[in-house]
Amino acid sequence: MQPMISAVHIRAAHADEAEFLSDLAMRAKAHWGYDDAFLEDCREELSVPPEQIAAGTVWVAEAAGAVLGFIDLRIADGGAELDACFVEPLAIGTGVGRALWEKAEALARDAGAAKIGLDSDPYAEGFYLAMGAMRVGEAPSGSIPGRVLPRMTKQLG
Repeated sequence: MQPMISAVHIRAAHADEAEFLSDLAMRAKAHWGYDDAFLEDCREELSVPPEQIAAGTVWVAEAAGAVLGFIDLRIADGGAELDACFVEPLAIGTGVGRALWEKAEALARDAGAAKIGLDSDPYAEGFYLAMGAMRVGEAPSGSIPGRVLPRMTKQLG
């Protein structure tokens, strides 16, 4: 297990980080052993366009000046949707993902959302279960026809 990173700071993403965050998402997805063809099929869905950052939904985790992960949280109609949550592979297991999840919960609560929903990568489902989310069904992949993902939600109290 990796040592915990104690000084994780969460901040709004900057538009000039779009390419870096897109690459981080690809590195994080590749961590689970997916082949190059699969990753290429996911590239568009995993990209972080500058317009999304400008919309104010993307937040990054950094420590010692290095960006170690990010979330994209969309809030609408009394709910929140975690559209992305990625952690640098070398930082998996260090508390960065938990810090990002806690930020997502705080943002959702502050906006009056009653729950957070997400479509999880199958390999990340255990993380979301540990954060208190529950599997409520399946959702189609946005990248791979015929592939289904765990659909999860967490009620916010």
